[in-house]
Amino acid sequence: MSRSRPIPRHLVLRCSSQRTKEPAVIAENRTMKALRNVVFALTLTLIGATSMTHPSVAQAQATSPTTTGVMVILTVKAGVTREQVMAVMPAEIRQTVQLYLNGQIREWYSRGDGRGVVLLLDTRDVAEAQAIMEGLPLAKQNLMDHEYIAVGPLLPLRLLMANP
Repeated sequence: MSRSRPIPRHLVLRCSSQRTKEPAVIAENRTMKALRNVVFALTLTLIGATSMTHPSVAQAQATSPTTTGVMVILTVKAGVTREQVMAVMPAEIRQTVQLYLNGQIREWYSRGDGRGVVLLLDTRDVAEAQAIMEGLPLAKQNLMDHEYIAVGPLLPLRLLMANP
């Protein structure tokens, strides 16, 4: 039969309302997890900043990024009225839903400013994303501006996988 050790005083919470002593292990675990998360985030940030300033690493990363999708930010063009956009919306919605059902749109969001949408397309390059977007009614009527951003895995994470 093993004997249990008493809990050290610095790990005991004092609760005046209950007049009991409870282990502070839960509080310590939360604190340690939060501290670990902060250290991990700072490490990733520093690794990313260092890799972008170190020419050989930055060059290696710049030459071989993996594109796993393309973010498309659509904004209503200046001078286009809400009525013009709304006249095209039934056809736009039908076609974008079909793209979603076909797996070409991975995620879609409304812009917080109400001026358009953000789509994450499941494409391997910007040219493929442009071809998809140009086929939609709002683009055909030249009512929206499109910004294309190729996205992929977070590059500094590759440094964590490299041998020291």
